[in-house]
Amino acid sequence: MSVKSQVSNDLELLAEEAVALALRGGATDAEAVGMEGDEFSVRVRLGQVEELTESGSRALGLRVFFEAEGGQRTASVSTSDLSRDGLESIVHAAVELAKVTGVDSFAGLPEREAFGICETDLALYFDDVDAVPPAERIEMARRCEAAAMSYDTRIQNSAGAGFDASSSRRVMVNSRGFSGGYRRSYCSFAVTPIAQDTNGSMQRDSWYSNARTPRLLESPEEVGRIAAQRALRRLGARRVPTQQCPVVFSPDVSRGLMGNLLNAADGDAIYRNASMFAGKLGEQVAGENITMVDDGTLVFERTVPATGELLRVGGFGTAPFDGDGLQTRRTVVIERGVLKELMLNTYTARKLGMQSTGKASRGLAGAPGIGGGCYYLEPGTMSAESLLAEVKNGLYVTSTMGFGTNLVTGDYSQGCSGFWIENGELAYAVEEITIAGNMKEMFRNVSAIANDLHFRGAGAVPTVRIEGMTVAGS
Repeated sequence: MSVKSQVSNDLELLAEEAVALALRGGATDAEAVGMEGDEFSVRVRLGQVEELTESGSRALGLRVFFEAEGGQRTASVSTSDLSRDGLESIVHAAVELAKVTGVDSFAGLPEREAFGICETDLALYFDDVDAVPPAERIEMARRCEAAAMSYDTRIQNSAGAGFDASSSRRVMVNSRGFSGGYRRSYCSFAVTPIAQDTNGSMQRDSWYSNARTPRLLESPEEVGRIAAQRALRRLGARRVPTQQCPVVFSPDVSRGLMGNLLNAADGDAIYRNASMFAGKLGEQVAGENITMVDDGTLVFERTVPATGELLRVGGFGTAPFDGDGLQTRRTVVIERGVLKELMLNTYTARKLGMQSTGKASRGLAGAPGIGGGCYYLEPGTMSAESLLAEVKNGLYVTSTMGFGTNLVTGDYSQGCSGFWIENGELAYAVEEITIAGNMKEMFRNVSAIANDLHFRGAGAVPTVRIEGMTVAGS
């Protein structure tokens, strides 16, 4: 089960030592998580470097368990002091804390036979992310901003551009024989130009490119051009009268909206009866055109722009094991509108009398939470243009603001901006409006799903159209 060749021996040995010390201190079970990494970030504005940060970190988290009548006492601590004294200190702290915690009948590590690691190469790390010199990273941010500002004379200002890069390493070791680890790499750049019309009204928007290797980053000039176009098209934005109409969600916005399907399937919320999906397992919770998948093993084939080379690249939510040490997997959470599976880690699965679906998320301190891998809504067959063309009058949403979702009642209300649709075309920009509905009805009223599914993060959802929403404006 060990994948020691993929991790820093020193970090893994430290984790093993922490577990051993905890057991010698009287713990029934113990689990250690080690993380180390390097980060680079630069921000430029109007061609000048305003902020530059390079940092490295190394830390360890320890969770201990003590058997008690009726369950387990547990405690968790973390430290960046990885000296021998530091290790002994966190072990002592964890042991002492566990003595005063309450007994939890559901706490404890998974059973030995449950642990596992995806043995496929998930292509999460590329060493060339560290090979790009800082001067070149800064220059890419400058080129991106320059391209945006030179696109149109109405763009004379910028909120800045940036380049970020990181590489990280993670290991997990526990007292039940699990030992695993993996590395990840990441790089990205983005720009936010500001457009101004003849009346002095200003609008901003942004665009970005991200990848696990710099070879797959888009051209800074192309990203700058798209950012400029996005800012310019917002000029002249106005409000629209309050009404009910079809609302089309762009992929950037529909990703968050449809992600609420997974949030509502969170096992902890289900157990607490704090979800609109509580008691709905096996029942219809959305339209038959809705199939929502969470996949922690997703790997893509991507073409290197400069050479045409095909690369296998792991998704931004992909990992060989979850925060409990269970093998990640593909889970169809909602199939043709029916809630088929819940998002469960070991702890919440025990509470519900079920089995984990491999969705544990884990930081350094605390117990594992629930978090997915790469999630997506299965796309439809029509293009986004065809989807829009069917709308006589409606709203196309490109951004939302605020936190207006209630996963218990399903109530949904968000401030937004975008474009008004007339006769199937984007007619003019709109802003200072609110869209509202109830997600229980919204997920059943999805009348069209486009085929424009593109992963630019851990989640991806195509353009989606929902009928009969309330648009509150002037």
